Amino acid sequence: MTPNPQESRRAHRKPVNIAAEVVDAISGRRMGQLGNLSASGMLLIGSEAPRNEAIYQLRLPLPGLGEAPPTIEVGVQEQWHEEAAMPGQFWAGYRIIAIGEDEAAQLQRWLEMPG
Repeated sequence: MTPNPQESRRAHRKPVNIAAEVVDAISGRRMGQLGNLSASGMLLIGSEAPRNEAIYQLRLPLPGLGEAPPTIEVGVQEQWHEEAAMPGQFWAGYRIIAIGEDEAAQLQRWLEMPG
């Protein structure tokens, strides 16, 4: 059974309105596009289902923080995933389990931006 993503959210998630590709920092593999982001988690849409409860080290851009958006690296754990309406696409929710102080400050600045 897939947990209801609404039930496990602790922080407000900000939608990402422009393409922001997330990459596995270890393998270099594309994980998907960022759908929304909070201080404690994120939603990705990708072409592969992640492994249940798997832990990943991800690099993600913070669009809108300057002309060349900074990229932060975070450790995440898969919380749930399901097939999207478009065939071959999957929604996946992740909880942030590790983030450095500098990256956390950049993420907080991004979350406080309007829009």
